[in-house]
Amino acid sequence: MISEDQVKFYHENGYLLVKGVYDAEEVETFRESVETFLKRAAASKFDRSHAWAGDYLPPEELKKLVLKGFHDVQYHDAQFMRMITQRNLIKIFTQLIGDNVQLHHTKMMVKPPEKGAAFPMHQDYPYFPHSKHSMMLASIHLDHTNEENGCLHVIPGSHKQGPLPHVGSYYLNHREYPIESGIPCVAESGDVLFFNYLTIHGSPINRSDRTRRNILVQVRDPEDQPTNDKHVSWGQGLMLHGINPRFRNYKYEGTLLEV
Repeated sequence: MISEDQVKFYHENGYLLVKGVYDAEEVETFRESVETFLKRAAASKFDRSHAWAGDYLPPEELKKLVLKGFHDVQYHDAQFMRMITQRNLIKIFTQLIGDNVQLHHTKMMVKPPEKGAAFPMHQDYPYFPHSKHSMMLASIHLDHTNEENGCLHVIPGSHKQGPLPHVGSYYLNHREYPIESGIPCVAESGDVLFFNYLTIHGSPINRSDRTRRNILVQVRDPEDQPTNDKHVSWGQGLMLHGINPRFRNYKYEGTLLEV
């Protein structure tokens, strides 16, 4: 699916945008599933905004912004399981991580038009630190994304700095790392942005009249062990490719899970 040069680019820069991983028919099916999901969530007691708090924006602007975020989407709709096990996606994971690819979690991120909340620059490492830093994310784009509707920005090569001190709700000092310090990753629907969890990234407010819908798939080498259990979810441990050479016990809501 990707060339040796693209693999080298990923390891050197900490990110890689791959075009056309999903075709137009797949994207339309997933969009329909997202809309159904959001309607179901709106009718439940679990629907709320996940916009980040902090001093990176004025309080009067923050309170107007909305970000819809839901974890483990494959447990709500089988189409998302088809998405995360799609052949092209899995092939790229094996080229970037190795033959054994283990799911950590999935997440739906929806930035509504004109008020979709920003993500200040950050690393994903503080959320789920691991010992070998193989953890990586695939951001699956279901819409055309650019700077106007809040596309992701990344700082190339920043993963080589290792874990950095974060402030507030797991974001970097916005004066030292403004979103504009990253390069915008403009993408079409069906494209996927891959990046290491140490790569500094963030995204601006969606100021357009278009929705920005992304599904995030976080994976790791199963031999890369977490350094704490602060982020344990339903799908953690599912093998997307290869085998799990080792086992580890987890407790999730009082239930012991063998993964």
